[in-house]
Amino acid sequence: MGAIIVIFAVFLFVMGAKAIRIIRPWEKGLIERLGKYQRTAGSGLTVLMPVAENMIKVDMREQVVDIPPQAVITKDNVAVEVDAVVYYEVTDPVKVTYNVANFYIAATKLAQTNLRNLIGDLALDESLTSRELINTKLREILDDATDKWGVRVTRVELQRIEPPADVTEAMHRQMKAERDRRALILEAEGHKRSAILTAEGKAEAIVKVADANKYEQIAIAQGKAEATENVYGAIHRGKPTTDLIAIKYLETLEKIADGKATKVFLPYEASGILSSVAAIGEILKEKKDTPKKEA
Repeated sequence: MGAIIVIFAVFLFVMGAKAIRIIRPWEKGLIERLGKYQRTAGSGLTVLMPVAENMIKVDMREQVVDIPPQAVITKDNVAVEVDAVVYYEVTDPVKVTYNVANFYIAATKLAQTNLRNLIGDLALDESLTSRELINTKLREILDDATDKWGVRVTRVELQRIEPPADVTEAMHRQMKAERDRRALILEAEGHKRSAILTAEGKAEAIVKVADANKYEQIAIAQGKAEATENVYGAIHRGKPTTDLIAIKYLETLEKIADGKATKVFLPYEASGILSSVAAIGEILKEKKDTPKKEA
C-alpha cells in the first residue's frame, strides 16, 4: 500500500511539473488542447491541463535569414555571384506557426528567386551602383509575400555582388583609364587657368602703369602751366621795360650757347631786341662819358 502511494505521488509530481511552464519576455506560448489551437499565453508562469494541453513557444525577437550565394545573370549577360541577408521579426505567432511549415527555408527560396529577378533587370554597372535600390525593392517584395505568414521584413542587405575575374580586371583597367583622363583634363585646365591669370595680370599691370604715366604727365603739365602762369603774372605785375627784356634775352642766349656752341641761329624777331640792346649800350656809353666832359 505504501509503495502504491509513493508511485502515485511521483506520478502527480511529474504531471504537475509538465503542467507548469515558464514563458520568457521575448517569447509567446501557443497552447493546444487535444491538437487544436486554444489560446496564446504571454510571458510569465502558465499552467497547462496535464495530458490534454501542449505548448509551442515562438521567439518574437528580430532574426536573420542568411541567403546563400547564387549565380545571377545581369541584363547585359554577365554572370555575377550575389548573396544577401534578410532581417525579420514575427508579428503573429499563430500565423508563423500554422501558415508555413518552415519559414526559414520559405524565406530563403523566396529571397533568392526575387533577387535573381531584380538583378536580371539591371546591367552590370547598374547592379553595382544600385545596392540601395535593390535592397529597398527586395524588402518590399518579401514584406508583402510574408505578410500572410505573420512576419514583417525589417530590412534587406546585399553582402556582395561579385563579377567574374576577367570582368573585374577589365573594369579596373577602365576605371584607371578614366582616372588618368580626368587627371589630364584637370592638369590642362590648371595650365589654361594659370595662363589666363598671368595674361590678365600682365594686362592689368600695363593698364596700371599707363594710368600712372598719364597721371604723372598730367601733374607735370599742370605744374608747368601753373608755373608759367605765375611767371607770366609776376612779369606783368612788375611792368617790365624794354631794357629788362633785352637783358633777359641776352642771359637766355648765354644759356643757349653754354660756352660750347660755335654758332647760334637767332630767330628773325631777335633783330628788334638787338636794336634795343644797342640802344642800351649807347645810353650806358653816354652816361660813362658825361662825367669826363664835366671834368
